[in-house]
Amino acid sequence: MELKYLADMAGRAALVMIFGVLATAKLIAIAGLLRMAKIEWLELSTQIANLAFVLLVVCMAIIRVKPLRGSDGWEARLSALAGSSLPLLLLVLPVADLGSGLRMASLSLIAVGWLLSVYVLIWLGRSFSIMPQARRLVTSGPYGIVRHPLYLAEEIAVLGVTGLYVSPAALAIVAVHWFFQLRRMANEEKVLLATFRNYSVYAETTPKFFPYVSKCKQNA
Repeated sequence: MELKYLADMAGRAALVMIFGVLATAKLIAIAGLLRMAKIEWLELSTQIANLAFVLLVVCMAIIRVKPLRGSDGWEARLSALAGSSLPLLLLVLPVADLGSGLRMASLSLIAVGWLLSVYVLIWLGRSFSIMPQARRLVTSGPYGIVRHPLYLAEEIAVLGVTGLYVSPAALAIVAVHWFFQLRRMANEEKVLLATFRNYSVYAETTPKFFPYVSKCKQNA
């Protein structure tokens, strides 16, 4: 039990450190945009939405409840780390030569994706985790529409970022990222099935990633 406690504390510390660095980078980017003679409001909004998500991750990592169960395999941990971090590689690619319309569309997707991520993360609350772990079973709100709404929201943002850096290299990164995201979802569901007896019923009645139109209307 003590080993699990130390592992959980180490995980919290790592998340706080990594996302704290990301939050600092976002603050610097926001400050740079505010110093511009002509403020790019859409780009500023995307940075603010991203900053809000990163800060929420830090807060939830600090206050989240202890896990009831976790995945012990190295593949599950590798998939979680790769799935969450690979999109950062897009930022080292050269920005694509886009027209103003495509650039605005990409920035809009990023802003919407991060705002939805903030909403889902607030709903998930203290059950948040990067690694495949079971803390509390959340099945209401956005989790009543799809089983992985946070990943869905994040992928909307990733789609927008891909639009800004679109190239064969960017598409390859996103393809590998998606492979690990699918593995991540599968590993998480194994842990949840082993922990919560009613998860199988929830999984049978709630789509995994893409919401059903009828389900959306029912939850509206």
